[in-house]
Amino acid sequence: MEQARSGWINGLIGVIIFSGSLPATRVAVAAFDPVFLTVARAAIAGILGLALLLLARERRPARGDLVSLAIVALGVVVGFPLLTALALQYVTSAHSIVFIGLLPLATAIFGVIRGGERPRAAFWVFSLLGSALVAGFALVQGLTASPVGDALMLGAIVVCGLGYAEGARLSRRLGGWQVICWALVLSLPLMLLLTLFYWPASFADVTLPAWFSLAYVSLFSMLIGFVFWYRGLAQGGIASVGQLQLLQPFFGLALAATLLREEVTPIMLLVTVAVILCVVGARRFAR
Repeated sequence: MEQARSGWINGLIGVIIFSGSLPATRVAVAAFDPVFLTVARAAIAGILGLALLLLARERRPARGDLVSLAIVALGVVVGFPLLTALALQYVTSAHSIVFIGLLPLATAIFGVIRGGERPRAAFWVFSLLGSALVAGFALVQGLTASPVGDALMLGAIVVCGLGYAEGARLSRRLGGWQVICWALVLSLPLMLLLTLFYWPASFADVTLPAWFSLAYVSLFSMLIGFVFWYRGLAQGGIASVGQLQLLQPFFGLALAATLLREEVTPIMLLVTVAVILCVVGARRFAR
């Protein structure tokens, strides 16, 4: 019971940190090329992760863990950041944030496939209901906004769910912060090369908010958030704690409205409140 409670606390901290990712990315892509933003944030976080591993004198992961670490890297280090950065050229962060409501379902599905978890049938009812509400929003609003943006966001959700589940499974053996650090280090050589390749000719037009946003997605979204998130998933269960992601749209919409002055429509709020209610039922029947 204590471990499950600790898992939910760590997971909630991770969700709160991740809630600022899409608004920060929205600001950053106004000044940086999406590909440069993706590889630069990964390179910065990778250097920090390498420093942490060296300071802690962590042993190298076993050879058998490299495939899992590669999946984590492809999902959360490259795939999700790149696809969301591309999507945010077509849709607002407020619009894209609602798609995060699909992440719990994607994470739970991969938790079953990769983590061997077996939630009860009632769990899937609540999880599917929350996801259906988000999908309904996309059908009503997304197609009129940008089919390309919505397709990119859906792709981001799939690869992110896989990366979350795989990282959580590996965290049970390696530890939460170690998993994200090793995944970042594994991708660091390529990310550094691509950062140099996509290096802009000039940074003269980059605003201070864009620099702050780059710092946020590099330090918090790519590293610190995962320290809490992977620990929470490993302690409380992938499917169970993963439902906390249903709260992320609520925090994200608040940030989009207050910091970016983006419009938050009544239907966005309605969908957000509805999916938040689903987390209560899903948590009850997660195990």
